[in-house]
Amino acid sequence: MSSAKLAQIAEMLEDLVADTSIPKNIRKALSDAKDRLRSGDEDNVKVSAAIYLIESISDDINMPAHARTQIWSIMGELESTKQK
Repeated sequence: MSSAKLAQIAEMLEDLVADTSIPKNIRKALSDAKDRLRSGDEDNVKVSAAIYLIESISDDINMPAHARTQIWSIMGELESTKQK
């Protein structure tokens, strides 16, 4: 698993966290997921924890459409990273 890939995903999460059109509870979960990706845990643990946090908010009805699309993209990247 590439640490550069995880850093890229963390940057994508950071962009969403900075978007003030996204509700605060969703940004908090995304920020927590980003922090997990940057933690010192094993890669599989980091990715699994981030997926769990993002899945918990992925169906939130208050999420803007553009954010939902980006989150699905991030989830796809995390899942492909986890499978390697």
